[in-house]
Amino acid sequence: MPELIDPTVRLTASFTEALHEFIAEGGGTGDSGTDSIIRNYLRPGDEWAAEYVADVLAWRTTAPPGFVPFTTLWWVDGDTYLGRLAIRHVLNAHLLDVGGHIGYDVRPSARRRGHATAMLAAGLPVAAALGIEKALLTCDADNTTSRKVIERNGGVLEDRRGDKLRFWVPTAAD
Repeated sequence: MPELIDPTVRLTASFTEALHEFIAEGGGTGDSGTDSIIRNYLRPGDEWAAEYVADVLAWRTTAPPGFVPFTTLWWVDGDTYLGRLAIRHVLNAHLLDVGGHIGYDVRPSARRRGHATAMLAAGLPVAAALGIEKALLTCDADNTTSRKVIERNGGVLEDRRGDKLRFWVPTAAD
């Protein structure tokens, strides 16, 4: 049964495989969290993973320059890395406009199995525990899959800003 866990070097092999799946579909050149991991951490061997895990756990309280504190969790099934969820603790002007509180991705080989919907549902109570009453989530206007994930988790469309749709999602059950 998949679950959210803290990032761990124990899953380095599976996480590395997932990153290579993202690269195979053209990842590593954009501005997503996964693109950043590929560009800034991924190297031959396994040593890079310990540096990444230490950094991402530290960023929960001390964000890197230009970022806000955020909690990264991995969606895993046993020893298999399936996806990643990042919860930004606060919003700056950029995040309020286009980034939102929560970002997520599912490795290409695990898509279309409901993982994104379940992962977001599991992450909303974590956001609530961080003091976020309603989470802002955004997606590209043409990303119908992500839109459905957000709406299945109670997302209500607020507006469209450029190419981004902005939704507010309750983090706790009423």
